[in-house]
Amino acid sequence: MVYDYLAKPTQHIMEWLANLFNGSYGWAIIAIVFIVRLILLPIMISQMRKSTIQQEKMGMVGPQLSDIQKRQKAAKTAEERAAISQEMMTLYRENGISMTGGIGCLPLLIQLPVFGALYAAIRYSPDLSSAVFMGIKLGDPSILLAIFSFIAYLAQGWLSLIGMPESQKKQMRVAMFTSPVMILFISMSASAGLGLYFFIGGLFAIIQTLIINLYRPKIRKDIEAEMKKNPPKVVTPVEPVKPQPIAKPIAPTKPLNRNAGKQHKRK
Repeated sequence: MVYDYLAKPTQHIMEWLANLFNGSYGWAIIAIVFIVRLILLPIMISQMRKSTIQQEKMGMVGPQLSDIQKRQKAAKTAEERAAISQEMMTLYRENGISMTGGIGCLPLLIQLPVFGALYAAIRYSPDLSSAVFMGIKLGDPSILLAIFSFIAYLAQGWLSLIGMPESQKKQMRVAMFTSPVMILFISMSASAGLGLYFFIGGLFAIIQTLIINLYRPKIRKDIEAEMKKNPPKVVTPVEPVKPQPIAKPIAPTKPLNRNAGKQHKRK
């Protein structure tokens, strides 16, 4: 099914594009990346902007959040932890902060069929698997392209930390390394054509991050102006619900022996 509905159409598109580039399948892959990223550019910039707004709002409620996190670590009972978790959710809700940070999965879901189609097309097409681009055989794994992809996405992650509050940088550093490492291992085990797709896609991601960084000061000013009109709402601590003591069952009383009275009268 993957070959019939994804690989074959991708093969035809890549062959048509390769003919436009004098038989170069490498440039055909780059053209596909350009088309896909151009379609996704408005969506991805919008999501990155929403994520930046969420980051700035998180910075505004940073003192309250830090206090809640300290009390959460010091909580000793399950009731206390539940109450503090409820307090944190209320803080997010009252200040319009998303638990997911404003990041959606739509761009990734759109790109997944492209990854599968490109992988299957390069794997099962003799012309694509034997094609060479800049001395690299597109059908075989390429460590060089895997390293380039890793560096590109690592640079994009580092650029995304610029201008971010220090309290959030510590949490985002782990995520900054996770995605490049995953792409590195996938590119090392997959064909060079997919590694080329990742590398060019990483360059586009760098451009998108630079665009957001240019708009970040304006976003910060808009949020600061909004916070002056509507200051961050302070959430009062929630008292933990103490469990009610379980009442001990009352032992049943022994019934009176009526026959004993009758026997006493007979005597």
